[in-house]
Amino acid sequence: MDGTGSKDNPWKLQTPSQTSVYEAWRDDAATPPAIFVQVGATRLSYRLRAIDDLQAMLKSRGDWVELGNADEGKPVKDGTVEAWARAEGNPVGGYYGLRKGYRGRFANYVTPILERLGLAELEHGPRNNRVRAK
Repeated sequence: MDGTGSKDNPWKLQTPSQTSVYEAWRDDAATPPAIFVQVGATRLSYRLRAIDDLQAMLKSRGDWVELGNADEGKPVKDGTVEAWARAEGNPVGGYYGLRKGYRGRFANYVTPILERLGLAELEHGPRNNRVRAK
């Protein structure tokens, strides 16, 4: 997991299950400021504030939280990171994802960034992984 998290030197990360590699970088100048994720030919984007908001949510829960990965439009399990990342009650009032049709999979791509930054501990099993704040 190298890189500095800039567009010219993105983080090289793995999904929680460690079955896929992807790159991610932050762009403070984007409107709104964003995290970009490149998975093969697909680019996803999430609000940059998701890093701080997710860590705050995890701290408030105080224990492990299931990831609950799902594509946009697919049902999500209540109480999971993915459910929180699209809930009307979260700090942004809905999806953290910025590109319609590609706003899901938040738990799959943002939680490894928190782990890389030392803000969270993440499980790396083949499925049903969890995360908690450090």
